[in-house]
Amino acid sequence: MSDKEPTIRVLAQNRKARHEYEILEELECGVELTGTEVKSLRNGGGSIAESYAMVRKDELWLIGAHIPEYKQGNIFNHEPDRDRRLLAHRGEIEQWYKRVKERGMTIVPLTLYFKGARIKLAIGLAKGKKQYDKRATMKERDDRRDIERALNRRR
Repeated sequence: MSDKEPTIRVLAQNRKARHEYEILEELECGVELTGTEVKSLRNGGGSIAESYAMVRKDELWLIGAHIPEYKQGNIFNHEPDRDRRLLAHRGEIEQWYKRVKERGMTIVPLTLYFKGARIKLAIGLAKGKKQYDKRATMKERDDRRDIERALNRRR
């Protein structure tokens, strides 16, 4: 790793997203935050487990993400569950909006992380999985694990 590559520190992950949805495409975008939100995230707070993203008036918005209030904040502290604007190129937003209008497609936040000094959010264009798809994914993962165990025993 060279000196110019920014370090990545994960703040929050949406672990259920890959189980509940089939991720078709991923996009990294910035998040418009206030100062107390950034300080709260630096302290290790934040959750994107129950959140989602949507396009409103040609802008991408993160809805339902929880960033707790900054403990040393004052009267200018932020609201923990407010909607936050996501920063992406207009062409990408328009392209994703066209695909979201299709039946069964949604935008799901995957990971919230620091990339250098900036806070980024990885979002995924997703299609909901059926119950039998979830079971098949779990069976494949269990089979892979069993094969790895068998190979390790032979060594």
